[in-house]
Amino acid sequence: MQQRQLGTSPISISTLVMGTWQAGRQMWTDIDDAESVRAIRCALDAGVTTIDTASVYGDGHSERIVARAVGADRSRVVIATKVFANAMKHDQVMAACERSLANLATDYIDLYQIHWPSGAFGSDQVPIEETMGALVKLKAQGKIRAIGVSNFSETQLAEALEYGDIVSLQPPYSLFWRHVEQDARPLCLARNLTILAYSPMAQGLLTGKFGPDHRFKRGDHRAQNRLFAPEHFNRARTALDQLQPIADRYGATLGQLALAWVMAQPSTCAIAGARNADQAAQNAAAARIAISTEDLAAMDRIGRQVTDHLDDDPVMWKW
Repeated sequence: MQQRQLGTSPISISTLVMGTWQAGRQMWTDIDDAESVRAIRCALDAGVTTIDTASVYGDGHSERIVARAVGADRSRVVIATKVFANAMKHDQVMAACERSLANLATDYIDLYQIHWPSGAFGSDQVPIEETMGALVKLKAQGKIRAIGVSNFSETQLAEALEYGDIVSLQPPYSLFWRHVEQDARPLCLARNLTILAYSPMAQGLLTGKFGPDHRFKRGDHRAQNRLFAPEHFNRARTALDQLQPIADRYGATLGQLALAWVMAQPSTCAIAGARNADQAAQNAAAARIAISTEDLAAMDRIGRQVTDHLDDDPVMWKW
């Protein structure tokens, strides 16, 4: 699998990153720990070298599952995790990092990211200078190798860059959700930051597996995803019908085509989660698809049938 440099850091990451939000179990349904471990192991065996998690995913449960799956292979795996918006003060960041190190059973984190900006979800407002100061200290101590941010706007990213080296931005980004292109992506490209795209299959919408009568089970947070609202979902179904012939030309599923589109974007890697080993293997296979310039342009036009009708709110969920 192709490797890319993580921003300006010396770290190399796989173009496809194993996402483990679902491994935390909270906000998901029908997740089995043993299956999560097998999915991560399958991804590693298929050439994925990078795993993304977060302290808030099941209050550390996802991190602990990652530790179980990685085991003795720690030295060949790049692990990225995140500190949540409710722990942005200096001492809180330092303590949160120690908890993540313990959960991950490691003495260093390759990429440590601010999960959401200070103030998100009713959290306390903390000056970014204070938070970045803690992250810079952790890097100097060798407990983290690189600093990243997630869900930051261009303005927030620019301010954070004033206080330390940042190598990546993790935004929601897919063929059906493209806010980052008009906001922070130009700054990322100018400053050589890697874009780590989460929800590259629009939380499963781009797989085409959801019919018009689908209802999410109680406890599944995707019920709040704005793309599944009827007005957007119906446009997405039309777009998927138009994408199917392109997927067929590459012998790919719709989900694999969606992943390949994200990985074809400038300085962008795709974070894809998997409930089981079969899904992990299918996701990894998407890294072998090279979409032609003509098909990329066609996909761009098709996707805009959905994105042109979205508002400017960068948050994908109606929480």
